[in-house]
Amino acid sequence: MTIKEFRLPDPGEGLVEADIVTWHVKVGDQVKINDIVVEVETSKSLVELPIPFEGTVEALLVKEGDTVDVGTPIIRVDDGVSAPTNPANADMVPAAPAAEGDGDGESEARVPNLVGYGPRATSSKRRPRKGPAGADPNTEEAHAQIAERSFAVDVPVSRRADHREALPPHQAEPVGGPLPHPGVVEPFRPTGGAAVLAKPPVRKLAKDLGVDLESVGGSGPGGVITRDDVEQAAAGPAEPEIAAAPLVSPAAGGGETRIPIKGVRKATAKAMVDSAFTAPHVTEWVTCDVTATMELIDRLKARRDFRDVKITPMLLVAKAVCLAIQRTPGINASWDDATQEIVLHHDVNLGIAAATPRGLLVPNIKQAQRLDLRGLADAFAQLVSTARDGRTQPADMAGGTFTITNVGVFGVDGGTPILNPGESGILCVGQIARRPWVVGTGDDERIVPRWVTTLGVSFDHRLVDGEQGSTFLSDVATVLSDPGQALLF
Repeated sequence: MTIKEFRLPDPGEGLVEADIVTWHVKVGDQVKINDIVVEVETSKSLVELPIPFEGTVEALLVKEGDTVDVGTPIIRVDDGVSAPTNPANADMVPAAPAAEGDGDGESEARVPNLVGYGPRATSSKRRPRKGPAGADPNTEEAHAQIAERSFAVDVPVSRRADHREALPPHQAEPVGGPLPHPGVVEPFRPTGGAAVLAKPPVRKLAKDLGVDLESVGGSGPGGVITRDDVEQAAAGPAEPEIAAAPLVSPAAGGGETRIPIKGVRKATAKAMVDSAFTAPHVTEWVTCDVTATMELIDRLKARRDFRDVKITPMLLVAKAVCLAIQRTPGINASWDDATQEIVLHHDVNLGIAAATPRGLLVPNIKQAQRLDLRGLADAFAQLVSTARDGRTQPADMAGGTFTITNVGVFGVDGGTPILNPGESGILCVGQIARRPWVVGTGDDERIVPRWVTTLGVSFDHRLVDGEQGSTFLSDVATVLSDPGQALLF
């Protein structure tokens, strides 16, 4: 048999590590090429990983909840292929029988692979390795010397033990640790033998609170573990070894919970520190009457072509931002410190800050300025739904040029947002509430209840001056106060 190890690939955007969230296979399962075997959490998203070869799962090399570096072996698979008789060719794909009509009467087997994995499908053939100078390539000694230099990770287990001593001094063991001898299998098996039923956000909460899911009873349908189950378990009696050395005296009635800084929280913290101490932030505010925008939303909801999509004030805010950027393109830019240049972006990749069970994510709508209102509504709905499900991919969060954050959903009037790294502007939208507002002029002036909100924009003062920032904010407020003004942009 031939043992293959699947190493954690880079899920995207140059990430260096990921957390193992859920295994979709167990020891003894049969897997095929491109089968999803594991779900991992990066600093940006949840990613399902397919396996690039087929066979029988021999061992799961890491546990759920572990943080694993890219390139680390995570699963071991026996492909069931017998060991080749010629050790010099142990790491080569066997050639398929010659097909009729081939010009040279020979062909190599084409093995399906995932992009970036495994051997390349090509018609070229590997040149035979040369033995020592003057050696007869057909002698048994020459074969043995070639085998020493050809030893690779995918060497059959039956031959791996025999050639262990032949490895170079700097590689005393194959990467990922030694494989067991034939007949010796030491796979990771969850305690209790049964899979834990819990969604990824619940698994993450349990990991953060230090709760062993295998010891938690599920109160959800079919025994699924819920957030309440995890929180109750975390608040329950401590395990004996923890109780023997409490963090504080029981008489003090206090305590503490330590949450590992990892995943989205770790990435967010680093990004915010980098941004706050790199770009000089300036924040401006404006309070505006958005009654006309709220009335427009009601009219859009009544239209047949908008009935199957959710219409919210954020949709019209996003449209107003795209229009205002056209008049102030400097706020849709970035600072290139290496070349000492200001980069003006022609497309508006509009980021929408979304609070999810995994933390704050900022996916963006690519080329938002090119979308009509219905197209923007569809893109907005898809972005929010994907983010809440924890399925936002790294590519969806890369390349943003301007961000909108909505603190109004939490009943907050406003704030001073920190720039998303690499961007020069971010708009903060406060709650839209009924407030007394002065309308009319002269003798017609009166106070009436209106829909009012506060908008705040933070910008990088290295490349956006006060005039540009103020013009942009005023234009957004103008469109939201009177949507008809958009015709003049």
